[in-house]
Amino acid sequence: MTVNGWSTDRIPDLRGRTFVVTGATAGLGLATTRALAARGARVVLAVRDEERGRRVAAEIAVARPGVDLEVRRIDLADLDSVRTFADRMHADHRRVDVLVNNAGVMALPFTLSTQGHEVQFATNHLGHFALTGLLLDLLLAGEDPRVVTVTSVNHRQAKMRFADPSGERGYSPMGFYNTSKLANAIFGYELHRRLSAAASPLRSFLAHPGYTATNLQRGGTTPVWRFLLGRIGNPLLAQPVERGVWPQLFAATDPEARPGQLVAPGGPGELRGHPAPGRLSVAATDPEHGRRLWELSEHATGVRFGTLRQAN
Repeated sequence: MTVNGWSTDRIPDLRGRTFVVTGATAGLGLATTRALAARGARVVLAVRDEERGRRVAAEIAVARPGVDLEVRRIDLADLDSVRTFADRMHADHRRVDVLVNNAGVMALPFTLSTQGHEVQFATNHLGHFALTGLLLDLLLAGEDPRVVTVTSVNHRQAKMRFADPSGERGYSPMGFYNTSKLANAIFGYELHRRLSAAASPLRSFLAHPGYTATNLQRGGTTPVWRFLLGRIGNPLLAQPVERGVWPQLFAATDPEARPGQLVAPGGPGELRGHPAPGRLSVAATDPEHGRRLWELSEHATGVRFGTLRQAN
């Protein structure tokens, strides 16, 4: 992958292509939506708050008349909502070219989802796993179809909790956030492995934004986290969201992006800078971790990926 100072002015013409972006009303998702729409893409804003989504879409349309935006509700923590979203996409679309699995929550108090899963794992991983599987046929009908799963540099600090994915034996808000981001990395890489083994035209990419100033850091579980990350860390250390979004936009649009590779900021510690190859942890690329997480996710969501099987 050759980057050479890549930024959004290198995004190609996207007219006629359909992108689904989860978490499109704020932060990285909003910046992704704006950049894609500016290059002519039809963007489906997959959002939990539909009213807020419509306001965001209207604001983008005022700034860029003629953009092609749709707002559709999805609550990734609720698998019934994910299925409803997918059903409606099938009713209204013949194909999806790119799915950007972007939405996320961070460092929340211990909470279980509607289906009884730890809410960070449910939102950040299980909902995206299910959504990808349920949209698989639409993606396979796409042009240069891609799935981009957004992880975090924090995935390298995590371990998978296969014996206790819902935190009932012990819970740490940041620990389980990191685990959910490792799950994103394992899923994106395992999806790449299975798609490659099936000689599928669909390709799986991974990206992370480094340390980027978003609302995510201000949603922590304690005032200390909110103060340290949102009030001190963001202004002093974080890059602006318009730059933090570069890795996932590169993965979603650039012809030189390589499937299975992590795209990350190229600066020290992968915290900021132009897109460059990033480092996946050993756990993220371990075939046994991939198999176990895939089986756990299928069981938790009830979603199967058709003919895709684990590569030997």
